[in-house]
Amino acid sequence: MSTSTLTPPAEHAAAQAVPTRAARTPRRSRPAIGSQLFLVLLTIGFLAPVVWALLSAFKPANDIIRSPLTFAPSTFTLDNYIAMFTDVPIGSGFLNTGIVLVTKGAITLFFAPLAAFAFAKYDFVGKSLIFGTVLVTLMLPTIVLIIPLLLEMKELGWVNTYQALILPGAVDAFAIFWMRQVISAVPDELLDAARVDGCGEFGIFWRVILPVIRPGLAGLAVLTIMNIYNDFVWPVVVASSDRMATLQVVLSTLSQNITGNRIGADYATVTGELLAASSVALIPLLVLFIALQRHFINGILAGSVKG
Repeated sequence: MSTSTLTPPAEHAAAQAVPTRAARTPRRSRPAIGSQLFLVLLTIGFLAPVVWALLSAFKPANDIIRSPLTFAPSTFTLDNYIAMFTDVPIGSGFLNTGIVLVTKGAITLFFAPLAAFAFAKYDFVGKSLIFGTVLVTLMLPTIVLIIPLLLEMKELGWVNTYQALILPGAVDAFAIFWMRQVISAVPDELLDAARVDGCGEFGIFWRVILPVIRPGLAGLAVLTIMNIYNDFVWPVVVASSDRMATLQVVLSTLSQNITGNRIGADYATVTGELLAASSVALIPLLVLFIALQRHFINGILAGSVKG
């Protein structure tokens, strides 16, 4: 007589073969309270000096020195900003920085992906040697290159010109390396399909590669803008004239400008105007990062996993 009843061992095997609902549903791990508290404290530690500088710029100059950690809304004043715009040529600094930023940033964001495209998707003689040489330049401190570059700018007659501020370092090794990692993750099948459709090599770069690597390119754009905007060492060496001074150079000579333009300017006056100028210089980067933080994070992750 046949029976459909499972034997006990078979029943046990069947029970093991069918996972329970609880086993099939992954459990979401909640971050530890200690980790969240640490991140909150870290955020406060980073933001506290920024918030203090922004608030103190609206305090009377003497109050900044007398009671630096307090802020009374009744003492709110724009005197530091008004005096700063009068004593400091911050407008010309913004103008020079803007010209260098737009021009140098455009060169970097066009030629770095183009060079990275060649390293990532083409095979040619000496490819590894050339790319290795590019990476070696990452290990050289900036200070080592200043004297040779300055002598080169002098021979070309480019000292105190926009060419000297823009061209050296416009296509740096880090940008090429970053873009190579991103472009390497682009499937070769997309390139082959474009070639079958009759697209040229530059057309492949422009119509296929660039749209795909937009997250990585956006991340590079944010880093490039921040590096150019905050650059100080090279501009202060090659553009020492007041006419060509960038924003960071203007900020570095701010105390001299204040004391030179105002007789009897004391330490409190210099501090108040310095905080006002620093706040004005901070706002563009702060707005940029807040507006593009999603693209920046996506760009950091772009190319980290090949697929």
